[in-house]
Amino acid sequence: MKTRMLDLLWGAVLAAVAGVLLSDYSHAWFVRATAAHPVVMGFFKFALLASMGELLAVRIVSSEWKFGSINMPVKIPVWGCFGVMITVAFTVFSAGVDALVRAEMLPFGNSPVGAAFYKSVFMNLTFGFEFMVLHRITDTLIERKALLGRWPFMEVWNGMDWKNMFGVVGFSVLWFWIPAHTVTFCLPPVYRIITAAGLSICLGIILASAKLKARKLSD
Repeated sequence: MKTRMLDLLWGAVLAAVAGVLLSDYSHAWFVRATAAHPVVMGFFKFALLASMGELLAVRIVSSEWKFGSINMPVKIPVWGCFGVMITVAFTVFSAGVDALVRAEMLPFGNSPVGAAFYKSVFMNLTFGFEFMVLHRITDTLIERKALLGRWPFMEVWNGMDWKNMFGVVGFSVLWFWIPAHTVTFCLPPVYRIITAAGLSICLGIILASAKLKARKLSD
């Protein structure tokens, strides 16, 4: 019963976020705040939605909700910092591809979909997988309670299941993230980061699937 109630609560929070975007008053505030403070809003969008994806990933792996055991008070600000990184990355890759299009260096780049595709491809092939590796590293450091101390970086790096990272997480760049971010880059800039934050819930599911696969292989 408790798990069922928490399932409903998780869904209610997601519905509330959607409600903010659908209500005329709160939508107008959202647009103004995002335009005026893109980095700060990027922090809070990911702190909320990506943390929800993190909780969902644990729910999938363990079949129950766990809050204290995965150290959410630390993971929430970490996701916020990731949100800042992604906000900057979206701006950099968007401006970079726009410059290449103006220089007529990209075939079919003059169409909105073509430009969005190039932005997604460049971002995911040079930033996306590396970001997911960083996410896995910070996860491991948080689990070891070593994030705020001296990082045992090489130990964590060498201990990663790279076959699983490339086979599951890395392959998702091709079949999911490039198409998903192509759609995201087709949206007006004010909606891109909230959409990317929402997609981070999908990242939680992908990482959970990778953990489940690794667990089955080890059994």
